[in-house]
Amino acid sequence: MDYARSAHRWLDAYTDPRASLYTFTRCMSLADLQSDGDFKLVLVDLGTGSSNIKLKVYKGTSLVNETTLLEIPAGVVTFYNELREPKYPAIAIASGSNIFIYKNMKPYFKISAPKLYVNPLEVDVWIQARNGEITSRALYDMIVNIKNEIGFSNLSWQSQKFLMLSPENAEELESVKNSYSPHPIERQVVITCMTTLFKSMNTKNAISCIVFGTENGDIYIVDSEAFTVLDSVNQSEDLQKTDHTVPVVMKTTGLYDVDYRIVTCNRNGKVTLLRKGWTQVKVLIHLSVHVVDMCLLSETGNIIIANMNSTLECYTKKGRKLWNVKLQTHIMGLLPVTLSHLSLTLIAVALSGGTIQFYNGRQLVDTIVAADTIAGMIFGQFGQEDHCLILVTISGILQVKMLKRTAQFNVPGTCGSTSSANQNIKLPITKKTKVFLEHSQREKDNYIQMHQTFQKELHRLRLTAARQFADSLRKTNNLISNDSKLPMKLSAQVFGLGPTFKILLTLENMSPTSENVSTLVKKKLSIKFHYNEKIYDVERPYIQVPFLVPGLSYKFETIVRTVVDAMISDEIHVFVSSSAETTPILSAAVYMPVCDVLPVEI
Repeated sequence: MDYARSAHRWLDAYTDPRASLYTFTRCMSLADLQSDGDFKLVLVDLGTGSSNIKLKVYKGTSLVNETTLLEIPAGVVTFYNELREPKYPAIAIASGSNIFIYKNMKPYFKISAPKLYVNPLEVDVWIQARNGEITSRALYDMIVNIKNEIGFSNLSWQSQKFLMLSPENAEELESVKNSYSPHPIERQVVITCMTTLFKSMNTKNAISCIVFGTENGDIYIVDSEAFTVLDSVNQSEDLQKTDHTVPVVMKTTGLYDVDYRIVTCNRNGKVTLLRKGWTQVKVLIHLSVHVVDMCLLSETGNIIIANMNSTLECYTKKGRKLWNVKLQTHIMGLLPVTLSHLSLTLIAVALSGGTIQFYNGRQLVDTIVAADTIAGMIFGQFGQEDHCLILVTISGILQVKMLKRTAQFNVPGTCGSTSSANQNIKLPITKKTKVFLEHSQREKDNYIQMHQTFQKELHRLRLTAARQFADSLRKTNNLISNDSKLPMKLSAQVFGLGPTFKILLTLENMSPTSENVSTLVKKKLSIKFHYNEKIYDVERPYIQVPFLVPGLSYKFETIVRTVVDAMISDEIHVFVSSSAETTPILSAAVYMPVCDVLPVEI
């Protein structure tokens, strides 16, 4: 690699040898915190590793904010969770079993990981110990028996620490028993990794969900607006969950509301996939070595994995191996470098000693050298510059490199080296047949009639579309409210084969805030059914609607019975109305299926 040519692509914008930063890639992010177009560097300085942990914000070359943290974080991400303008991003810091949300560098919210199931027998044993019904040695023996049944990792934190003691030391057992027994028996939840997933749009400032994995093998997807768990999956393969697949690196692509892919590298060498609607993960890859880092290419879905044996491997989204590259030294980290103006995504590979290599596929296209071995790196917009590479070394040096706007990353031997002989190869073109010539002549002679026929069919298509639209308006299908003060959405589903059906209605208040609370209270909403009584009998023709909390979906159901023996069907109209108005707010026409299965009287 020509290092002189690499130097022409990158500019050394800033170097601070006295920054004394101790951080990693997963604890770094770039965000427009003030919504002014000036992107800032957000990172967590781990201090000594156990104390003096701080959340720091850099604006350009200046440290503008510091916030003290109490625990070592497992990851830091920035995301948007509001629709109103201007949009200010939030900072999420995962520490222990909690995710702390900061806005404007101030504490905003705390998300706690859901509590885990505790074996009832274990709880009963500790209650007996608390009441003095059993001795400390008997407690130890009972917990050992429970451990043999459910596994050590499924015990509460009290039982795990209690088993670490020597069973021969009676005084220590008694002291720890008296210390732990008054506390609630709980299993410890530790977050191991965290990332974000776009919810409904994939624009730069679109709303995202928080995705995190825990030491118990669970994957949670959290709504960033209501801070509630949208979905969760456990990666354990057996019912007793004795062999946890612990996620350590997690990458996402897609949209939560449409379709998404969550690829996870686990501590046991398995690479798993989770998609929308799945209740279990799918194992894509079984690795024989431990993983250093992973990248997920959103364009192709390919998975790039860096292993501890100094190999860089690429797999398809289905887990098939494409290629691998053996590197000279140990890999310290991976980073996707997205260059949208070149329609290119490079993979930056940080190596031991400070070398950073850039790969386009398996081809090495660039190499730069940092001051020391890289501990953390991030690429993106910093300040007003779109393409900045920010590096933090293991010695605490902060470096900022800017990519020149004229930089090109051509793979050697693929651009500019094509021989003229290859360019002059003639393509095989099929000879013109007699039928082709006749068709061409007919088009030339009858071009007026052909154009008139095309216009006639086009107008007929438009007329058909207009008729269908008018027909839908006559049927009064108004599934989304047009009232800006009361935005609601109604959907209906029919279940059953007959003669008994169930209609399931879903009503949602789509207001992003609770500003329409007073309006909802005054409306006194209700659901009414309009149907042909000669054909159907509706069990609940009138349903009172409770207060609709913004962002939540409310489900209402009723039973519909067919009262005729003939194989006929009709529509059932559903109206959402207010007691203070005569015009329905929402309406829907439910097309009932034909009932051809009638109950047999015995």
